[in-house]
Amino acid sequence: MSAAKVKAQTLISENGVVVFSKSYCPYCKASKDLLKQLGAKFEALELDQMDDGSAIQDALLELTNQRTVPNIFIGQKHIGGNSDLQGRRAELPALLKNAGAL
Repeated sequence: MSAAKVKAQTLISENGVVVFSKSYCPYCKASKDLLKQLGAKFEALELDQMDDGSAIQDALLELTNQRTVPNIFIGQKHIGGNSDLQGRRAELPALLKNAGAL
């Protein structure tokens, strides 16, 4: 298993909410803004600012079949991207509470 895949899986397992993001991505910003509005504690990784960011993105593709960002996990479950997160707005408070992020 690659170091990037181990790192990604460790981050997902150790945090209630993880957003794999890029600093310039408007969809990533929208996802992080929604989580902030809800008062969620979350870990955001800006892949474009990390030395191993592209390797982590490759590992996420293996784990989730999704290469795009944001790539969001809540309670160790893959949620998807921004449109998936926005589409689950009604159930987010419960998901976040169950993940220990509220």
